[in-house]
Amino acid sequence: MMDDDRPAGPRIDARANRKALKWSRREQLMRVLWGLAMPLFRLSPRIFWGWRRMLLRAFGARIGTEVHVYPTARITMPWNLEIGEMAAVGNHAILYALGPIRIGPRATVSQYAHLCAGTHDINRADRPLLKPPIVIGADAWVATEAFVGPGVSIGPHAIVGARAVVTKDIAPAHVVAGNPARTIRILDT
Repeated sequence: MMDDDRPAGPRIDARANRKALKWSRREQLMRVLWGLAMPLFRLSPRIFWGWRRMLLRAFGARIGTEVHVYPTARITMPWNLEIGEMAAVGNHAILYALGPIRIGPRATVSQYAHLCAGTHDINRADRPLLKPPIVIGADAWVATEAFVGPGVSIGPHAIVGARAVVTKDIAPAHVVAGNPARTIRILDT
């Protein structure tokens, strides 16, 4: 496409955007160190729950007692992660913790679920990185392959159905499903 064929709109200085510092030096160093430590996490036997809790804590995660994080879970920046006691993060779950992710006590994030605490400001031409938090309430369940977007809170006892796409807050004890996620039931708690 030639310059004259571009649609009208704000021009993006791609070079300046790529050169802009999106991470502090400390964050850059921590990301490198976490990348080097990942084999210790991923290659640990499934039952080594305590080992993975210790490793996550060593990188700044706030992890409660009896938390089960499976070795195939992908955690981007553990220092932005808080997991309450007896919670679980399943096989191949993605915790894209560019911003804070808080998983409440006894909550479950099932296999292949994706919690995405990072996005870009689409209202600006340079699309700066945003890091809105995600909160998963106590006793909530994010089922297999569900997607929870940036800035979303899932209420206590709520259930996000398999493959649901959640872009708005979910009230406590609500069961949601679909794309976009909609309430299909309210639980008695």
